[in-house]
Amino acid sequence: MLPLSPYQAPFFLFNGHLQTLWPVWLNLRKPVVAWPRERWDTPDGDFIDVDCINQGAIDQPVVIFFHGLEGSSQSHYARGMAAVLQQIGWTGFMPHFRGCSGELNRLPRAYHSGDSAEIDWILRHFKQRDPQRTYFAAGVSLGGNALMKWLGEQGAAANQVIQAAAAVSPPMDVGACGAWLDQGANRSVYTQHFLRTMKLQSEARLERFPGLFDATRMRAASTLREFDDTVTAPLHGFNSVDDYWTQASALPVLNGIRTPTLLLMPRNDPFLPASCYPMQTPASVTLETPATGGHVGFSGGRGTGKDLWLPSRIINFFAQSIGIKT
Repeated sequence: MLPLSPYQAPFFLFNGHLQTLWPVWLNLRKPVVAWPRERWDTPDGDFIDVDCINQGAIDQPVVIFFHGLEGSSQSHYARGMAAVLQQIGWTGFMPHFRGCSGELNRLPRAYHSGDSAEIDWILRHFKQRDPQRTYFAAGVSLGGNALMKWLGEQGAAANQVIQAAAAVSPPMDVGACGAWLDQGANRSVYTQHFLRTMKLQSEARLERFPGLFDATRMRAASTLREFDDTVTAPLHGFNSVDDYWTQASALPVLNGIRTPTLLLMPRNDPFLPASCYPMQTPASVTLETPATGGHVGFSGGRGTGKDLWLPSRIINFFAQSIGIKT
């Protein structure tokens, strides 16, 4: 496996915002990678697209990697994971949440922070089609919260599907995180970025499904609260934004986790208020809170080889869970 020291941010990335944004900026300069892709039909008549890394390595462990809000297999953290998987010869699959693969999905629904049912059928589909392989699951940000929620709801039953899990910067108190991102610099930088892409998706949905939600309110939304109350909550069967944010949070079910799980949450993550960090965790959860790292950042700076700390830490944890020394 890959030797690894504790993460230290480079000197010029001196706060959580820079540590979050630097790898995103670097990624914008990289060409699109055309991963081999599978299209799966969902149980409810929709589809998702799943990108594949080292699919032919049939005797190696499999990492299933869930992206964050408005992310994809082209996101910097997904590219980093793919690079490490290629380096060690493991197989990787990157499922796209609905509408995130570059093509609008069939149904009116999209995806949301607490969609543990989506995580469930995806993971079980992998296990059912090749039950002899060893599976790991990892998720970042929104994908990390959905994965943690699934782990807590499943309890010991999750161990029949995956060997171990990892979540990076999951907003496990979705309401507090949403309110945090709607304030100050966070609102100006991060929330406005998310709203731009989510509104484009919403316009496409309205073209296909006229009257699906209040178009005027959607276009006027300037906060995550307003957008989720207008679009996300009603689209996925929640009574209101508060109902959605409450039901989507993984924190209330955290103590139900019985699968070996790495929970990686930098203390300077600009997305996460204090309430997202658990006061205590079950014995199955390894909580690491490094001083630096930002939100799914962990950049090594200018050197490309040094930008693999995060996926290397995840893979090392998975390897140790099956007795491979790192």
